[in-house]
Amino acid sequence: MARSSVLGSATRVEPRAADRASAAEVSRAVAGVSELVLRLPDGREVPLPEALVKILLASAGELSAGRAVTVLPSEVRLTPAEVGELLGLSRPFVARLLDAGDLPSEHLPGSRHRVVGLADVLAFQARRERRRAGRRRIADVVESAVLPY
Repeated sequence: MARSSVLGSATRVEPRAADRASAAEVSRAVAGVSELVLRLPDGREVPLPEALVKILLASAGELSAGRAVTVLPSEVRLTPAEVGELLGLSRPFVARLLDAGDLPSEHLPGSRHRVVGLADVLAFQARRERRRAGRRRIADVVESAVLPY
């Protein structure tokens, strides 16, 4: 049975030019606020949980910067192809990362196919970004130092 694409069914919001200013205003207005109340058209007010306020703040920040936001639960399982799409890597390269244990995966029961948790993908990406930033800092120091060759 074919598995439907997790990324294809995820909620993705692309910011329009008009949305950016509004999202920036929301971001400024709710910065540091942990309690918000949503007023519905019929006048009812619904208090938003702190977790939802955090999601709103993070999303507003990304949208105001002109970046798209994709909403997925952290527990979702991705195929190697979806991991590649998410990270901008090829599926064969992702397979090598899985084989090397650089990115944890699980085999589907009774199958050779593997899936990867989104939380593991995000942790891998964060490690990758930290290493990249460290290499940039080293390169900047070496470049700024007057070293004889």
